[in-house]
Amino acid sequence: MLFNGVTRITKKNKHLILIYLVPLKILLGYLPKRSLLEKYDLLQLWEIGEAVRCGNARKLTEAIETHQEFFIKSGIYLILERLRLVTYRNLFKKVYMIMKSPVLTLEDLLIALRMMESSDIELEEANCILANLIHQGKIKGYISHTHQKV
Repeated sequence: MLFNGVTRITKKNKHLILIYLVPLKILLGYLPKRSLLEKYDLLQLWEIGEAVRCGNARKLTEAIETHQEFFIKSGIYLILERLRLVTYRNLFKKVYMIMKSPVLTLEDLLIALRMMESSDIELEEANCILANLIHQGKIKGYISHTHQKV
């Protein structure tokens, strides 16, 4: 249980703790159980976690926009925006697992981004997302611009 060793805490206080703890745990790669979020009326964070887990940037954007007022009032909106790169990492990991090759083409990643985010995304934007992921250490590798491969 999450609150073991904690003296008597009201449900309201546990709710407040989870508002801040859950997004940070998602950022670190841990997804909470749905039952926990249901118990403390935080299912909007479940939508966020599922979008990140699936690598679905469109679903993440929709979930953030739907509950934007709650996230801003809670002070977690900017943390949730940082989850976008984690979402891209998970998407690219799925592409890597499907292709079963250590070398991916930028075109493969672009197709995945177009499917999961927006159809008008350009190669330069995909390249920028990939470069940010590599720079932040979320993906190991390098971009070969001459061969258009990762």
